[in-house]
Amino acid sequence: MIIASYCITGMNAAVRAVVRMGIYVKAKVYFVYEGYQGMVDGGDNIVEVSWESVSSILQVGGTVIGSARCKSFRTREGRLQAAYNLVQRGITNLCVIGGDGSLTGANLFREEWSGLLEELAQKGKIDEEAVKKYAYLNIVGMVGSIDNDFCGTDMTIGTDSALHRIIEVVDAIMTTAQSHQRTFVLEVMGRHCGYLALVSALACGADWVFIPEYPPEEGWEDSMCVKLSENRARKKRLNIIIVAEGAIDCHNKPITSEKVKDLVVQRLGFDTRVTILGHVQRGGTPSAFDRILASRMGVEAVLALLEGTPDTPACVVSLSGNQAVRLPLMECVQMTQEVQKAMDEGRFVEAVRLRGRSFENNLNTYKLLSHKKPDAELPKTNFNVAVLNVGAPAAGMNAAVRAAVRVGITEGHKMFAVIDGFEGFSRGKIKEISWGDVGGWTGQGGSILGTKRTLPAKYLEKIADQMRTNNINALMVIGGFEAYLGLLELSAAREKYDEFCVPMVMVPATVSNNVPGSDFSIGADTALNTITDTCDRIKQSASGTKRRVFIIETMGGYCGYLANMGALAAGADAAYIFEEQFDIRELQANVEHLTEKMKTSIQRGLVLRNENCNENYTTDFIYQLYSEEGKGVFDCRKNVLGHMQQGGAPSPFDRNFGTKISAKAMQWISKKLKETYRKGAGKVFANTDDSVCLLGMRRRNLVFQPVAELKNETDFVHRIPMEQWWLKLRPLMKILAKYKTSYDVSDSGQLEHVAMHSPKEAETGAI
Repeated sequence: MIIASYCITGMNAAVRAVVRMGIYVKAKVYFVYEGYQGMVDGGDNIVEVSWESVSSILQVGGTVIGSARCKSFRTREGRLQAAYNLVQRGITNLCVIGGDGSLTGANLFREEWSGLLEELAQKGKIDEEAVKKYAYLNIVGMVGSIDNDFCGTDMTIGTDSALHRIIEVVDAIMTTAQSHQRTFVLEVMGRHCGYLALVSALACGADWVFIPEYPPEEGWEDSMCVKLSENRARKKRLNIIIVAEGAIDCHNKPITSEKVKDLVVQRLGFDTRVTILGHVQRGGTPSAFDRILASRMGVEAVLALLEGTPDTPACVVSLSGNQAVRLPLMECVQMTQEVQKAMDEGRFVEAVRLRGRSFENNLNTYKLLSHKKPDAELPKTNFNVAVLNVGAPAAGMNAAVRAAVRVGITEGHKMFAVIDGFEGFSRGKIKEISWGDVGGWTGQGGSILGTKRTLPAKYLEKIADQMRTNNINALMVIGGFEAYLGLLELSAAREKYDEFCVPMVMVPATVSNNVPGSDFSIGADTALNTITDTCDRIKQSASGTKRRVFIIETMGGYCGYLANMGALAAGADAAYIFEEQFDIRELQANVEHLTEKMKTSIQRGLVLRNENCNENYTTDFIYQLYSEEGKGVFDCRKNVLGHMQQGGAPSPFDRNFGTKISAKAMQWISKKLKETYRKGAGKVFANTDDSVCLLGMRRRNLVFQPVAELKNETDFVHRIPMEQWWLKLRPLMKILAKYKTSYDVSDSGQLEHVAMHSPKEAETGAI
């Protein structure tokens, strides 16, 4: 049975996944309408549902089963009535989607369950057989909260969608603020947790941010005004200040958006406006990330309920890195309460630590990138570091360049930008780049530095000359598979050219997400959102018409990531990818499956095809096959999404992933420069494998891996990794589309414990 106790965008994906996975494992599934109130009231509020009940809800914001606060459930009388309503329908498994209060209530209900049943038996409402038959209640929770304030998970359902709303507003505001030279004070939600404010500030390069966990020091008014003035003096035409609604100063007094505005106007005389986003952040269409997260959590919740025993503690399904894990519910609740206690007692450093490593990394990265120290206070290393983009453009590249430049300057290096990749490098298109030069880059799509697919092999001598001429001591390459191949070529050329004996690091950035050594690449999330939005619009275009199937071609080369994950996020019926070979029999089976589906109340079908999944079964072929076989039942339309997947403003995920991974890569460069500097020769000399690395997200951790070691994991012919984590999610997509398939549960089932921090260096597939 599913109950939603709070209304958050993305919940419907979880509801859909629980219903369909429940039906898949041959369980009866019930909706509880209006949250705990519906469970207490019973009657028509508790309804058995079918497969079709959750059709077309994936893209809908809020929750289709409603949500309500319930005072009566807080009383024993209310819980007694709720238990009676459940026993009447034989329900002993409860999936609760809500915040820590709702989940704590569910745990109390579970602990009282046997006592409630005994009381019902004593009152003659149920018999002793029912007491034995329904002896224990299983509870599994999923956290829905835009504040991301629940400890134990890197990301809660709804947070990413809320960030999308905020960043859309910030991007829109920035254009008007630049035109009029304005200062904007933006108030975002977060009464007790500053996650939304902090990550938004990181994603848009805000001048200042106020959050409850990090009150500004005494005299912050002067510091902020000095910084705003300096930015204006550097010809910056706008200032953005982000305030969490629960922001406080070091004396625990509220800092309001109006107070900040008045301060700026009185001290500086800047034209200043306040924008309070309010409930806009809770609504709208869920992002691709939230849909996939909620779908994965919903399936995992059903598995956890199936495996539950009387001795299993109530658990909550969480995200750690890119893995769904189960944690004891009350451990998470207790740590969440510890954070608030630490803040109430003024132990803010402790509160940040308790929030988890991801939150702490966000805060540290923001501090590193937003405030430039005076030149006199910066260290001087005399090292020159070059940054270049290689391969096709990917949204988020500019955020990565900005982070690299600013962290490099903070570390005391002189930073150089290379225009147009390795080709530009060979032609001497190199210029020094300053802190102010990269201002406002986080929200820009494409590649401001320019990028080309050209590999360095034919330019080795010229690139070596340029490295010698400009005294380049380290390289950061931001790009996709070409960047990876480029680093392999440069490291192989070390025997001939000493100039390449310097630390080199690669940050993966490609919409295809096909770089070995990393589960995620900068740009893939933005492309996924483009695909998901387009699929929503295409499906909507058919509403009210006759039955119709859409065939949509996605990018990705031979990598099926976009097609598979896009299918999961958009609720597709099939996704054809290179990694899972298919034949005409499977195509025929898919057509028959859709034909059966169209005989129900469902009128739309969606099929995604990766561009290189099969050289013979082209998009045209599949379109013609479906059109012919579906005659009289449904008609077909096709759509090739093309390069629109590479364009547009980067998503919040890509801005922040790009920023944090690039900052970490630059810190690695600084460490390697110190290790490989030879004082006697007065130069850097690095020629070991571990001085040419790729920084990638692996399961739960960010890991530096020598590119030489990654060769064994690479299919160079098809430009993909030999093993890809997301293929494990492929059966999930098929199950939710009503196919019979087996689901790999090898990663499921282990109840873990809440760590004080996420595992070492985890910065998540969450933001």
